[in-house]
This record gives sequence, structure tokens and C-alpha cells, in this order.
Amino acid sequence: MRLVLASRSPRRAELLRGLRLPFEVVPADVDESLLAEEAADAYVARLARTKAEAVRARLDGDDLLVLGADTTVEIDGRILGKPADQDEGVAMLLALSGRTHRVATGIAVAGPAGTECACVVAEVEFRDVDRAEAEAYWATGEPADKAGGYGLQGIGGIFVTGIRGSASAVVGLPVAETEQLLRRCGMNTWHERLKG
Repeated sequence: MRLVLASRSPRRAELLRGLRLPFEVVPADVDESLLAEEAADAYVARLARTKAEAVRARLDGDDLLVLGADTTVEIDGRILGKPADQDEGVAMLLALSGRTHRVATGIAVAGPAGTECACVVAEVEFRDVDRAEAEAYWATGEPADKAGGYGLQGIGGIFVTGIRGSASAVVGLPVAETEQLLRRCGMNTWHERLKG
């Protein structure tokens, strides 16, 4: 089967490459606005489905599977997306400082028989972070395009003292659940990774 990743995220592409499955990247262009009263889990599941289905609608092929994903950070019932600027990025890190927050990642595979979805949630513990360190981290440029204003796989990992759940979901693509979803949608993953 032909696999397409409907994401511009280099982190998702890297995780998918780690599964040794051949794929191509065709980014989705969808409205990512949060709906009124929408919970984090429902939000990321909806966006993952929307991305996968939007890209599948643009491409041809009965053997086509399109993988969409979206990740967000939630603390105190508030969803933290990508920070708009330094002030917001620093405020996000200070809100996470010394506390545990949730990271929800929705994944969806749109295939010939329809769309399968899943949502994976992990809890992430942060050490204390002061304003000077949060500002220094912002100055690296890393947190500008990350939900919650930090990246586990980069410098931001220095703030994380524990994870309950999937670390790959925190980065942006839960690999165990992605494998299961692809198999449910008809991909023989072991055949694909061993044929080359």
C-alpha cells in the first residue's frame, strides 16, 4: 500500500522513518481553530481526521493510506497551542513549571474503507523553570512552533522529569498506536519494511 503523511512536521516524519515504512509527505492545509467548548482529546482527533481526509481527497489511488496527526498540550483544562510570540511562549513554560500536564495526540488513517482514528494521552512532569531560563530557551528558537512551547526531543527535554504514557506521542506521533492503526487499515507493515 502507498502511505502518505499529511503533515509538515519534521518530528512526525522522523518518527515514521524510524518505523522503516516507505512514505511520502503531502501536507494538509486545514483550519486548525479550536471549536467552542472542545476538549483537547476531541480537538486533536478531529484535526487528525480532517487532515487525513483532506489529503486523501486530493490524491488518487485505491491502495492509498493517508496518516494525519495533531498534538496539543493541556493544563488546568486549558489547551496550549503553538505560542504566538515570546511573551506567550515564556508564559506557557512558567505555567508548566513544577507541574504535570497532559499531551494529547490524535492520529487518523484515511483509506479505501474509511477512516480509523485514535487519541493517545501522556502525562508529562516538568521541573521548576524560572523566567530567565524560559526566556533563554525561547531565544534558541526551538519552542516557537511547538504545542505548549517546548520540544521534548530537543533542548526542551531538559525540563521533563517524567512521562507516564507514550513518549513518541509527546513528540507528535505515537508509534505503537500508529502501527496498529495502519495494520487495521490493511497495511502489512512487516512486508513493507522488509521488502526493500
